[in-house]
Amino acid sequence: QVQFVESGGGSVQAGGSLRLSCVASGALFRFNAMAWYRQFPGKARELVANIHNGGRPRYADAVEGRFTISRDNAKNSVYLQMNSLKPEDTAVYYCNIGIRGVAYRPANYWGQGIQVTVSS
Repeated sequence: QVQFVESGGGSVQAGGSLRLSCVASGALFRFNAMAWYRQFPGKARELVANIHNGGRPRYADAVEGRFTISRDNAKNSVYLQMNSLKPEDTAVYYCNIGIRGVAYRPANYWGQGIQVTVSS
């Protein structure tokens, strides 16, 4: 079992910034990466960014250059710094843990979700 405690998010105007935080606990040893997903109303969750235990972040094209994922292995935490936010970034954001080889494979553990709302 893995549990997450997510924080951050909220409402901001376009062009603003927000920072999401996630602390993981439980059986983490099986996994080598963490990620952030987001979900738009009526849509499936989509991968926003992921980061390996050793670093080397990867991003979705839609957020490349605006979002930064980072982690603190000692705290089992992952962060998402979101800059230059756009209204189309409005979604519920989820923390995730998984395995990354050639691609990121998520485990079926999810946080409670954080609402991010960007107004124009």
